[in-house]
Amino acid sequence: MSEQVPEQTAGARPQDPARLTAWVRGEVQGVGFRWFTRAAALRIGRLVGFALNLGDGRVQIVAEGTRADCEQLLEWLRGGDTPGHVDGVTEIWDTPRGGYRGFAIR
Repeated sequence: MSEQVPEQTAGARPQDPARLTAWVRGEVQGVGFRWFTRAAALRIGRLVGFALNLGDGRVQIVAEGTRADCEQLLEWLRGGDTPGHVDGVTEIWDTPRGGYRGFAIR
């Protein structure tokens, strides 16, 4: 559950634009995890990106929005109110790259 913060996002303010990439480990495939993640992103609002099943059993989430909104999604991912069972979440922070419309299931 370590956080890696590139220099350009160190000291970021809640309203600053951010890109969160998170990898979720555990029983997270075949349980609706991506759909619930999308619903959480839409509930938070203003987040764009996607949730994707990986071949190794993890789910990758990319979310762009304000730092505060991305942090709220990360808290939800770690909060225990997700489908299946989350063993851990690893994330990296970066500057947004753009190019997303809405929050997709891939």
